[in-house]
Amino acid sequence: MTIEVTHEPVEVERRRPQARRRPWERKYRTVLLVADGLVAVTASGVIHGAYGRWTVALVLPPTWIVMMVAHRSYDSGVLGLGAEEYRRVLRGALTLPALAGAVYWLVTHDPALLHDMALGALPLAGLALPARWVLRRRLHRRWARGRERSSALLVGPARAVLELVAVMRRGGAQELQVTGVCLSDPENASEIRRAGLPVLGGVGDMTDVVRALGIGTVVVFPSEGLDSSVLRRMSWTAAAQGVDFLLAPMLADIAAPRLAVRPAGGVPLLRIKAPRLSGAARLPKEALDRCCAAVLLLLLALPMLLVALVVRLDSPGPALFRQQRVGRYGDHFTMLKFRTMRPDSEVLRAELAHLNQNSDGLLFKVKGDPRITRVGAFLRRSSLDELPQLLNVVRGHMSLVGPRPPLPEEVEGYPPDLRRRLLVKPGLTGLWQVSGRSDLPWDEAVRLDLGYVDNWSMGLDLSILARTGSAVVRGTGAY
Repeated sequence: MTIEVTHEPVEVERRRPQARRRPWERKYRTVLLVADGLVAVTASGVIHGAYGRWTVALVLPPTWIVMMVAHRSYDSGVLGLGAEEYRRVLRGALTLPALAGAVYWLVTHDPALLHDMALGALPLAGLALPARWVLRRRLHRRWARGRERSSALLVGPARAVLELVAVMRRGGAQELQVTGVCLSDPENASEIRRAGLPVLGGVGDMTDVVRALGIGTVVVFPSEGLDSSVLRRMSWTAAAQGVDFLLAPMLADIAAPRLAVRPAGGVPLLRIKAPRLSGAARLPKEALDRCCAAVLLLLLALPMLLVALVVRLDSPGPALFRQQRVGRYGDHFTMLKFRTMRPDSEVLRAELAHLNQNSDGLLFKVKGDPRITRVGAFLRRSSLDELPQLLNVVRGHMSLVGPRPPLPEEVEGYPPDLRRRLLVKPGLTGLWQVSGRSDLPWDEAVRLDLGYVDNWSMGLDLSILARTGSAVVRGTGAY
């Protein structure tokens, strides 16, 4: 089947297309420039107050703005996205000492300049990164309330559209707001409508839909009938109307840093970088996990002793609950938790099988479980029952962040794909916890764990740790 997409080459030649700016972009960039200016003035004030040098204090603010522009930290492609934006800010900060060194050798030969500019890079990065994080969070909150989002038109087969929409809905606040769908397989339009999305026509209707609805972004799924020549004409049509044109990869749940374009004979090929699973790549994580867990154990030793005492006084039985779990590469270890159930809880489990909240998967969770003690219910809601797992982290059985530690009987029922989650250590917290814990459907929990394994980075771990506090306070899925 060949799909024809009309375009107007004469119109493209006659006038320059006006890009449709995203609703939030101009204001966000203006506020960002002001914030960077204030950050630079503050750092200049610190340097002047400490050393009394006006020259550096006057030169630093405009130099900082120039560095941010030179490193493209205000580009549309990185605004509000987080990791890449932060990396460009850090590169700009690291460039300042190099720039000062060049001026020192070529112009001034003043060691004070080299010293002050190098020193100024620290407060600049230390203030600029939190400022951008705050602005990014504010922008995402506006998206979550449905404000300042960009209208998007999805073009392609129904199945691919539904997969992308499901991932986007699971991902929280999104810039793109799906306005409608143009299907390459109109016979499956009923599936799209059942998902709550309007079907606005076929692929050939894309131009009219974009013009009529003021679409800002077109997302296209390569598929049968949408070959390279058709996609090229579609991109011309989008460019003529000033619309962003995005090609959706066939693989979902791939983190952006793992994607790169590699030209081969003039053809841009999309490269997917291999997951970072080697011991050398994870050595910093291992060291950070054990050091942080040891420090937390020292700080929390007295509160943990008090919790253990309360558990013993509340109900008969030991303070700690020991259970065999499966770690990296399928190795078994004894996981520690504060006991939250009656001593005969395993005996009563069979009687409660019909109440299992996760009958769609391998987990066993019951809301209002009668086996849970009074103190145990509080410990679970507050996640205090998991504090002894810090000992497992220190011993190297677990990580601070990772997939949920499974039971041996769960692992026996794993299909081959799911065994991939055993390539990393289980975690005290993870994507499963900050995304809803026991309230998650089994398929969603699996997707999160496999996504973590494939897309792991230190930045992802830090992001999950930052979100863990609010997840614990909310207590969602903690039962």
